Amino acid sequence: MDKNLIAKVSTIINTPIAQVWEALTKPEIIKQYMFGTNVVSDWKVGSSIVWKGEWQGKSYEDKGKILKFEEERILQYSHFSPLTGKPDVPENYHTVTIELFSDGTQTTVTLSQDNNATEEDREHSEKNWQMMLDGLKKLLEK
Repeated sequence: MDKNLIAKVSTIINTPIAQVWEALTKPEIIKQYMFGTNVVSDWKVGSSIVWKGEWQGKSYEDKGKILKFEEERILQYSHFSPLTGKPDVPENYHTVTIELFSDGTQTTVTLSQDNNATEEDREHSEKNWQMMLDGLKKLLEK
């Protein structure tokens, strides 16, 4: 794995930062834009985070730990998916970082994911994350 192959996406949402932050941390809202996933976490640094659901007809239970939690600024967590077929060892985890920047009525959301094995994996990750951000934008701007 190459920690330097980083997937990066961003979007501008015409919604105040507090609403965007709520959508990133409330499981009932996350489920609406993140492919129907059920998220379980207490959002404290060092605590676990679990994503459960079904993806392309397969049940999954991904997991990670909350690494940073700065309200309305940054959410960072590790992430591992057994669906990759790789062993559950630290070198197979990604670090996902979501940062928020506001100018009052608009919020810029940037997301990065490290540890993509190949350029193709990085591009695939960017495509999936962009779909998630597009879903978040659509939900919050309606």
